[in-house]
Amino acid sequence: MNKLTIEDLEVKDKRVLMRVDFNVPQNKDGSVRDDTRIRAALPSINYVCDRGGKLILMSHLGRPKDPDKAESEEEKAEIIKKNESFKMDPVAERLRELVGGNVKKLDQLVGPEVEAAVNEMQPGDIIVLENTRFNKGETKNNPELAKQLAQLADLYVNDAFGSAHRAHASTEGVAHHVPKAAAGFLLAKEMQFFTKVLTNPERPLLAILGGAKVSDKIPVIDNLLNLVDTLIIGGGMAFTFLKAQGYEIGKSLLDEPGIETAKHVMKKAQEKGIDLLLLDDCIVAKEFAADAESKTVDVDQIPPDWMGLDIGPKTVEKFREAIAKSRMIVWNGPPGVFEMEKFAQGTKAVAEALAESDATTIIGGGDTAAAVTQFGFADKMSHVSTGGGASLEMLEGKELPGLAALSGKE
Repeated sequence: MNKLTIEDLEVKDKRVLMRVDFNVPQNKDGSVRDDTRIRAALPSINYVCDRGGKLILMSHLGRPKDPDKAESEEEKAEIIKKNESFKMDPVAERLRELVGGNVKKLDQLVGPEVEAAVNEMQPGDIIVLENTRFNKGETKNNPELAKQLAQLADLYVNDAFGSAHRAHASTEGVAHHVPKAAAGFLLAKEMQFFTKVLTNPERPLLAILGGAKVSDKIPVIDNLLNLVDTLIIGGGMAFTFLKAQGYEIGKSLLDEPGIETAKHVMKKAQEKGIDLLLLDDCIVAKEFAADAESKTVDVDQIPPDWMGLDIGPKTVEKFREAIAKSRMIVWNGPPGVFEMEKFAQGTKAVAEALAESDATTIIGGGDTAAAVTQFGFADKMSHVSTGGGASLEMLEGKELPGLAALSGKE
């Protein structure tokens, strides 16, 4: 990685502005339901504080709306009330518990109050700024907001891989206005694993793709077809591939525009000698429900009024064999509806096979990360990504704005 990392910085007595990903799931009362993302940032947080830096943290939380866009006073009041639940207070409270105090939460992102509080900081202090998305300039990457944020800091650290694919003021803009901008431990680790997949993979390299629509994954599939030795297609989009092969898929999810893409993928895989593994059998149900009547059928036997919701045992065995032969595996998208226990066996079996594998295993964030965590296999993976969207863009071969903006190593 040719970008500065946090270890390249001298943080003692310096004001360090750090972008973290504290966009955490919350309970109805606003308290933090899952603190995984907060814990993931602790190595970078502790590094700065232990070395006498003054740490200013910023993150977005949820999708707050702009009250000024309301069409009535009632709607405006409703938006303001809803936005209260996106304040960073519960997140700061959880962080305070994890680091043992010394965390101050401010009610603004920028402005005189923030500047005054930052000026009073002592080495080892932590300030949490208000939700970046409460400021209209954040998602527009407003240069003025970026400059205001930069004025708070001597150094900038981005440790929010989950937001690194967005060119926002707190992820991209601010990096241009500080003397040094570096990657935190989490961001550096993400880059290390995905860069290895893209530039110097261990072989055989296997990619497992799930998800609903082929259309959503076209750039990823196209890029992976230049990299992988084996490609597994599961999830909802597997049925579009079956349709492209001429099978009847009943009421299974079909991405109509994706049929031609699926044909193109099958042709390209054949031309390149890539082992493209599709479904042999699947578990079908009468309806999309946890308690729906279900059965296992071969892919040429899907009844007209049933839908496929998971991979079947023959397919599981085929996928297991491919996993066992691979030296590096990247997995993005579950092969079945794992949120429903009845249709979770395929996803669990794939997760288990990866956990038992000696390969380098990289889990591409989002639902896939949730699945391996749910089944208790997360700690058996080489790397579980914290960013679903960002990991997909990495696999497309795109340069992430939040990373591109960081200072290069001299």
